[in-house]
Amino acid sequence: MTREEEMKEAALAAAGEAETATERLRCLCLSRGYNGIMQFGRLFRIADDDGSHTLNLEELTEALQNFGLEMSEEEVGEIFSAMDEDGTGSINYDEFLDKLRPEMTEDRTAVVLEAFAKLDESGDGMVTLEDVKGKYDASNHPKVVSGEMSEDDVLTRFLGRFEGSTKQDGEVTKEEFLEYYSGVSKSIDEDEYFVEMIKQVWKL
Repeated sequence: MTREEEMKEAALAAAGEAETATERLRCLCLSRGYNGIMQFGRLFRIADDDGSHTLNLEELTEALQNFGLEMSEEEVGEIFSAMDEDGTGSINYDEFLDKLRPEMTEDRTAVVLEAFAKLDESGDGMVTLEDVKGKYDASNHPKVVSGEMSEDDVLTRFLGRFEGSTKQDGEVTKEEFLEYYSGVSKSIDEDEYFVEMIKQVWKL
């Protein structure tokens, strides 16, 4: 069993013992895998047509249903009330996802941000195909060699692991990168191991 599979099982079990609705939601998202919270977050970003970065109670309820998470009306209300600290009737979904994301230690957060900065050479807060070209060699990928896929197709798929399954547009934000690695972090107990793993993966 992989670390991710172990985390999924542990998160699902923890959801049944969660003391708050927000903690239960966090566990249910993580039971989808490392990118569970990121997938959930992309539902918000896709639905945010006006760019307001906010959700009302109805929109939050709809997002939960679209993601296939079964939560009672009372639980959704509890989550919304906890997030709507100023009582405006709307919540900023970036802040919401930040609170939902499992906490990482300062050392873990720092090394993940260092990896993102290395990829984001343009400094625009977005990792794209152009950013990863030269850092991830797709020319020898079996499907490129066979002619089934282009190098850009392979790179887009590579970026997709950080985007989640709700939408893959070849762009990864800093928040999505953090959301993905917060899931990975949840499955690793030792800070030193996590930091070293990130350094090796991204050659920091």
